[in-house]
Amino acid sequence: MSQTQAIQLRSKIIGVLLRDARLAAGKSLKQVADVIGLSSGTLSAVERGANALSLPELELLAFYLRIPLAHFWSEDIVSQEVSPAETLQAEGLLALRHRTVAALLRQGRNEKSLSQKELSDRTGISPSRIRRYESGETAVPLPELESLAASLGYTLDDFTDSSGPVGEWIVRSKAVAEFDELPRDLQEFLAAPSNHYYLELAQRLSSIPVERLRVLVETLNALIK
Repeated sequence: MSQTQAIQLRSKIIGVLLRDARLAAGKSLKQVADVIGLSSGTLSAVERGANALSLPELELLAFYLRIPLAHFWSEDIVSQEVSPAETLQAEGLLALRHRTVAALLRQGRNEKSLSQKELSDRTGISPSRIRRYESGETAVPLPELESLAASLGYTLDDFTDSSGPVGEWIVRSKAVAEFDELPRDLQEFLAAPSNHYYLELAQRLSSIPVERLRVLVETLNALIK
């Protein structure tokens, strides 16, 4: 499969997942389109896979529809109704995030000492489009950002928002999802207030350099013996 075909396939998958999330939230095309400043027709094209949204747009919709951002990286549908957020300052948030993604993309390419032409050869995305993406003139469609990030040795996590109302919600929802994947007995251990001391101790130990930690373990073992 060529890079172009892979990008087209990802657009279709993301479109299906977006439609599923919208329907699970009980929202119309117009309601969701209004959040990111698109027309209903454009959003319909996105859901069909004919167009693709940018990462900042999907971040905002994940926040609005109250679903994990990772929903759009999976192939699983939303199996239950969700309660969407009601208020957003979308225009300013999107503008800031688009500029941030553009800057990170440009910085990543420069760190790899690649020209726009060389990155184009790796991804099949024209140099002129890469230039527009890096300047912030045009938002980067998510499937193309995935391709560009992979070619530069990065993941989407490197471009994902982690601050502000949307970013903080993404971080929290990811933490909840990871907690839900833990075995039941481990969840109960982590949730018990009496075990918080052990969690704090583990957190402090995780910041100790490996060599010092090894010496500490050997010392403790010697004392126990």
